[in-house]
Amino acid sequence: MTPRPYAAGATLVTGALAAQETGVAPATIRKWVQLGHLSPADRQGRTHLYRLEDVFSAERTTRRRPPGARAD
Repeated sequence: MTPRPYAAGATLVTGALAAQETGVAPATIRKWVQLGHLSPADRQGRTHLYRLEDVFSAERTTRRRPPGARAD
């Protein structure tokens, strides 16, 4: 996976910090990546970094569906 270019000044965070900021478990961040809701913007060693605005966008996308609703 090739990291996407990101805007200068964008806030990049680790998966753990992204999870903390959105109030979810780190496994949820990994699941969002697996499902295509979130993509890493860069890497620092083996750690993926995410744009904070992308993390919040993924959170809004995934929370928009009512509980039990299917994602067809």
